[in-house]
Amino acid sequence: MATRTALFRIGLNVGVDALLAGAAVPLAHWLANPLAGEVGPLWTVPWGAMALLLAGLPFRLPTQYWRFAGAGDLLGVAAASIAAAAIYPIALHEAGLPFPSPAFPALHAMTLMVLLSVPRVGYRLMRESPDGNTGPALPVLLVGAGESAALFIRALAADRSQPYRVTGLLSLGKAQTGRRIDGYPILGALTDAPAVLARLRAGGRLPTTLVVTEADITGDELTGLMEAADREGLRVARAPRLTALDPAGAGAQRLELRPLALEDLLNRPQVPLDREGMARLVQGRRVLVTGAGGTIGSELARQVAALGPELLILLDNGEFALWQIEVELAESHPGVARRTVLADVRDEARIRGLMEALRPELVFHAAALKHVPMVESHPLEGLLTNAAGTRNVADAARAVGVRAMVLISTDKAVNPSSVMGASKRLAEMYCQGLDIAARGPAGGMRCVTVRFGNVLGSTGSVVPLFQRQLARGGPLTVTHPDMRRYFMTVREAVGLVLQASVVGTTAPDLRDGGIFVLDMGAPVKIVDLARQMIRLAGLRPEVDVEIRFTGLRPGEKLFEELFHGKEPATQTGYPGLLMALPRTADPAIVGRTIDEIAAACRAGNHRTALAVLGRVIPEFEHNAEGQVLAGGQA
Repeated sequence: MATRTALFRIGLNVGVDALLAGAAVPLAHWLANPLAGEVGPLWTVPWGAMALLLAGLPFRLPTQYWRFAGAGDLLGVAAASIAAAAIYPIALHEAGLPFPSPAFPALHAMTLMVLLSVPRVGYRLMRESPDGNTGPALPVLLVGAGESAALFIRALAADRSQPYRVTGLLSLGKAQTGRRIDGYPILGALTDAPAVLARLRAGGRLPTTLVVTEADITGDELTGLMEAADREGLRVARAPRLTALDPAGAGAQRLELRPLALEDLLNRPQVPLDREGMARLVQGRRVLVTGAGGTIGSELARQVAALGPELLILLDNGEFALWQIEVELAESHPGVARRTVLADVRDEARIRGLMEALRPELVFHAAALKHVPMVESHPLEGLLTNAAGTRNVADAARAVGVRAMVLISTDKAVNPSSVMGASKRLAEMYCQGLDIAARGPAGGMRCVTVRFGNVLGSTGSVVPLFQRQLARGGPLTVTHPDMRRYFMTVREAVGLVLQASVVGTTAPDLRDGGIFVLDMGAPVKIVDLARQMIRLAGLRPEVDVEIRFTGLRPGEKLFEELFHGKEPATQTGYPGLLMALPRTADPAIVGRTIDEIAAACRAGNHRTALAVLGRVIPEFEHNAEGQVLAGGQA
């Protein structure tokens, strides 16, 4: 039901349109015969108004919202005007009056169109003009010349405060250069950004901000744009996500730009995933996630919960982290049965008892100590957790008939220079051996090992460190100007882990203990990452925020690798997934080595534990002092 205010506005529309239509009659008569002294009898004026009101009903003229008058409204005005000009001559015919001229109906329709359209357009322009209370609008250059840019311009026009003033656009391709969108010129292509900005600076028309309107501008394109903006001291931001419905209500709240996300700078196309295969793997099964409170483990828990397991078992030795993921899943997936387990994977008896009691069918083993310098300071703890703990989980899972265990590994396990990397390589070897043994007549648990590099924002990683340092005003500390790392978003990494789990448990030709390696793209220089994060904060590297080099830490190396020279990479046929062919490993021998290392760790014999580790992993070159060796590698 229409409100009293709405009825008043409709009545006001009817009254104003009637007055304008009445005024159109003598004006059309005069235009049709300027030399005549008369413009017709007075009764033709109200009849002209009545003709428009009748003609306007089918086109909803009385309910038009003048403030947002657009092309559709003006088409309605035109149609109603033509219809009214066709109705009006009926009265002249009945009164026996001739037309002032044969062109009168056309002149009458055109007069109506002008008189009805001009106030509507004028009212909209008046309401869209800045109110002058919020200070001068900031000049911005839009990056993208498609539908999203047009929506942003319309939303900005509907914002009475006008916080930004568009000075032009950059298109994705060169073909649009020289054309206009809503009156604003397309100054060049995205690749021409440096030249366009230089030209604007020379003309004193440099904007304050580059506004990215297209969602698919990411990776190298976005990085290049940020570098061009940085040279001119400009900010780069993203336009809010708009739809065709947004501009009508945009005037109710200020149009705000969004900061760029660090993930936007990764040049990573979306990888199609086998969601149906993941559902078949998880749905209706009991699933255990170790390390469920960590970055990878918690994301695994989220994505597994969404696939509908019969029971989701969350295991972690950190009380607070375990409570956090439990509370989150209770809110996001209340229908999924869950069980939280506070336990340490190093406790063999405890893990064995839990496996026997809960009988999981699928195990994701993400529990590990992953911080390289921390494990260098506490190597025995790292070996007990990463190597002995993995064996405890694998042996207990195999003993109760788990269908598959998935080990989360790291690129630091390849040619390791740290205790953390070597301990994860030992865990890989044990699981590879179990997987090869499962090929025998007796079968057995499938062991799927997935290896990848850094995930953005993980606990203890460089991104949260940079964020904290930026919040303090800097400096940002980087260990070495040449250090490079592979990066991936945690959501993408876990999605590919689940994809590898599906492939590893269903593809018989990939059952020989091979390690699934996520395609991480090109490695990123950490110093470049630091510069980008400074720019994302709207600051200038080395001007507003210093970057300071501190030297390699114990166990670190400059470049991480995803493949060892003796495990050649092969394609799996699945996007985003590669495979490292296995180096043979006898699980019995590796198991005895782990026992020997664990015994030395429990005895506090640091030297013996590392000696045994070096014997079983000959490529382990421990960089205990954090030195840069010949050839640039640590």
